Amino acid sequence: MSRFDNVSVIKKANLYFDGKVTSRTVLFPDGIRKTLGIMMPGEYEFGTSQKEVMDILAGELSVLLPGQDRWLEITEPTEFEVPANSSFKLKVKSVTDYVCSYLDA
Repeated sequence: MSRFDNVSVIKKANLYFDGKVTSRTVLFPDGIRKTLGIMMPGEYEFGTSQKEVMDILAGELSVLLPGQDRWLEITEPTEFEVPANSSFKLKVKSVTDYVCSYLDA
């Protein structure tokens, strides 16, 4: 899906890591929430309260998912899941465009 129709967007940006990671929240009529964001090169760790699906649209990065000891190398569009109530690490090598979907289950 290359576009979202009939949604609401929260104008205020979500800023993390001194503005090196930013996103905007998109709300869908059925209650689904997603964020559209950009990550600048750097190393980051995020915690989750809900299950998340990260859809990497562009960029180059490495991801260390919960319970794993090997970094996943991402160099082309792909997605990965992160369980609720966990954390994951990122080594962003180039400007990365992403969509994060928040799931209840």
